[in-house]
Amino acid sequence: MESMRDVNRVMEREIKKGSSPLKLDHIEFGNYSYQEIMSQEKLFEVLTYLLRIGDFKQYAGKTILNNVYMDMQWKKPVFKRTKTAMERNNIFATIRRYVKKLKPQYNGDVYLETVRCYFDKSQENLEKCRYTYQGNETYAFLMSDKYIMALYTHCLVAIKEYAFDSVKSNGLSDMELSMVKLEGVREVLFQALLLDDVKFEDGKMYAELCTVYLLI
Repeated sequence: MESMRDVNRVMEREIKKGSSPLKLDHIEFGNYSYQEIMSQEKLFEVLTYLLRIGDFKQYAGKTILNNVYMDMQWKKPVFKRTKTAMERNNIFATIRRYVKKLKPQYNGDVYLETVRCYFDKSQENLEKCRYTYQGNETYAFLMSDKYIMALYTHCLVAIKEYAFDSVKSNGLSDMELSMVKLEGVREVLFQALLLDDVKFEDGKMYAELCTVYLLI
């Protein structure tokens, strides 16, 4: 992974080119963060929701272009944005084959982790990003591919730092902490940063970073 100094330089250059200056403020875990996935059917349902395909294709709005998804190429994970439903369906097919090859038992070995990534943006700039989609008021952030991938990197680094901060991670159980540290993880089955569904809580703006783990 490139240094965070280099990542920040990329973000600064992309802002000058017109990317929305959305920056990570902090991350949070909560009682919503860990859910056991108890069957293959449920796992595939989670994947179709995250990818906004199948029964959940109605959630694929214009801002889905900002989402970052994990895919597999040459048996290695890659992270990218998608432009079409076909691309997301192809990711689903690839991850489904990957899962079947690993043969999870669904007896406490598959978990969905949801981390809230809180972003900082001035109210003035935020108002410029407001728009109405399908009758609902929401926000769209114009960001280049390089900027979004840099923002995603910031989220991953923040999670890593959180795991090794004894004060911040004090609220996690031993099993949850082992997942955050990847110590009890056999494989990361899937990951998605859902920037198409930015939420607000107590005046704070966040998006969810979702990861599916196969535990040892």
